[in-house]
Parts: sequence; structure tokens; C-alpha cells
Amino acid sequence: MAQSDFLYPENPRRRQEVNRLHQELLDCLSDSFQATNKLIGVLNMHLGCRLASIEMKRDGTIKENCDIIIQAMMKIQKELQKVDEALKDKLEPTLYRKLQDIKERETEKIAIVQKVISVILGEATSAASAVAVKLVGSNVTTGIINKLVTVLAQIGASLLGSIGVAVLGLGIDMIFRAILGAVEKTQLQAAIKSYEKHLVEFKSASEKYHHAITEVTNTVKHQMK
Repeated sequence: MAQSDFLYPENPRRRQEVNRLHQELLDCLSDSFQATNKLIGVLNMHLGCRLASIEMKRDGTIKENCDIIIQAMMKIQKELQKVDEALKDKLEPTLYRKLQDIKERETEKIAIVQKVISVILGEATSAASAVAVKLVGSNVTTGIINKLVTVLAQIGASLLGSIGVAVLGLGIDMIFRAILGAVEKTQLQAAIKSYEKHLVEFKSASEKYHHAITEVTNTVKHQMK
């Protein structure tokens, strides 16, 4: 126990709480890396993209790792934008509008894309059409990915951004560099509030992102049977 802990007995409990919240944040980050790589794999296999997989930077900061995911998502969005523009160019306006209509049946959308996917990709597969429908003719890029990018950017710019992802024990010497218990107390309280606020937003955005990618992969599996 640090000497200052005798004066501020709540400090050890707060340090443990920050440590727990930090680990939760790292788990969310790790899941987002895995989900993004799964999406990259689908795009490379079925839409002819050449996106590189990403790895968590274990010796980096939270901000550095958030930026890695953000950059990957921006590249994904660019690739999907290319497909969207190609579909808009090759399809009749009425058919293209059907792809954007949330009330239109998914099977009908896949049939529409199937008409031109070979021209766009050089080959025609129902799996490729399904991926295009799921990722282009939906709110995945405009809503879910954009939301996760926003949350990651906020986390990177927050009090948490400069904290290293490899830190498991968030003690005075490693993170806060506080000498007086009163200073540490203030920093710990701020860190706990920051973790709690961003975790709520991150978990919500991350769950929607994971769900969307799972839907894509399940649809692809169904089309390939």
C-alpha cells in the first residue's frame, strides 16, 4: 500500500476499479480488431478487395489502437463506396433505388445485384451479391461503422488515449505519476468516469458492429451451401 493510501483509504479500491474498466475496454478493442479482420476477409474473398488485416499494437497506447481500427474502417468504406458507385452506374435508376429501400426483400435485392455483379467483379456469385446487398444496400456503412468510428475517435482523444494497452496494474508510478494522494484521488475519479462513459458507448456501438458482420458472414454461408 502506498503511503498516501493511509490518508486516502479509498485510493486502492479506485485503482482496482480503473484496472477493471481498463481491461473491459481492452476486451472491446480486441473484439473490434477480430470483427474488422473478419469483415476484411469477407470483402477480400467475395468482392475482390485487397485489404490488409490489422493487428493490435500491444506496446502502443489506446489511441494508437483506436486509430488502427479507424484507418481500417475508412479503407473498408472506400471499397464499399466503389461497389456502390459501380452498382449505381450499371443498374437502372429504379432498380438501384430498390437496393436502398429497407422495405424491399433481401432476396429481391440479391437478384438485382446478381444481374450486374459479373460486370463489376468479373465473375458472378450469389455470395458476392449477398455481401454487396448486406454492406452496400444497408445502413452498415452509413450508420453502424460511422458510429463506431466516432466512438473510437472520442476514446482516443479522451483522458484514456495516452494510456498503454499493455498496462494491467494502473498504479501511481505507471499511469498517473501522482505524488500526493489528493492529486491521485482526483485523477482516479476522472479516469473512472471517463472509462464508464466511453465503455457504455463503445459496447453499444461494438455490439451493433459485431451483429452486422455476423449477419453478413451467415448470409454468405447460406449462399454458398
